[in-house]
Amino acid sequence: MGSGCCSMSTRSSKMVSSPTVITRMQAIMQKEMVREFLAEFMSTYVMMVFGLGSVAHMVLGGKFGSFLGVNLGFGFGVTMGVHMAGNISGAHMNAALTFTNCALGRMSWKKFPVYVLGQFLGSFLAAATIYCLFYPAIIEFSGGRLTVTGPKATASIFATYLPDHSTLWRGFLDEVLVTGLLQLCLFAITDKENNPALQGTQALVIGILVVVIGISLGMNTGYAMNPSRDLPPRFFTYIAGWGIQVFRYPCPPLLH
Repeated sequence: MGSGCCSMSTRSSKMVSSPTVITRMQAIMQKEMVREFLAEFMSTYVMMVFGLGSVAHMVLGGKFGSFLGVNLGFGFGVTMGVHMAGNISGAHMNAALTFTNCALGRMSWKKFPVYVLGQFLGSFLAAATIYCLFYPAIIEFSGGRLTVTGPKATASIFATYLPDHSTLWRGFLDEVLVTGLLQLCLFAITDKENNPALQGTQALVIGILVVVIGISLGMNTGYAMNPSRDLPPRFFTYIAGWGIQVFRYPCPPLLH
């Protein structure tokens, strides 16, 4: 009889504890910083999966991919990211944009590491996702050798690299220009005191902006414009087998 009471008591305590855990999780999820972190994480992940996937098609797929396809992949990846997180965190998906917003007083510096951590983790996970999805194609294309340069190089699926015709300083100036244009146009698109995009169209217009920048200015550096787009996938390639060569020169986005 006593043991039966004990078992009933144990079951009751488990039933009570489960709602308590759920309640605590719900309370945590309602915190502004947590929601913004998750918004940046998910939006960056979605943007990068679509973007890196389109690059993989261009590098590995021959007729299945193109430079225009890469621009469309990143552009509409950004559009989907804005739809996911625009009303929660602003859907920065870009550490440079987060830095600018903090520097201009549009958001607290306390949020900077939260946003950037979410972006970096989302970008890193996206690189891992594309690596897993395209691993057989990567191995077949490269002959099993993961290289950074040469005709069978595959590191460029994940991060941007300067072409032979460019120099570090030209790459730096190129990235400064395209990043500045991106942020200037973003502020114009969202400026309610000027001539903003029509309500409900901002995500699409921002995606088109990324496509236009890629088509017009993407040849020299791959228009990373974004440490969150370049650094986490670059680090992933380092640990996934491409080696220290992925850091053979300073990353243009980091030089901003």
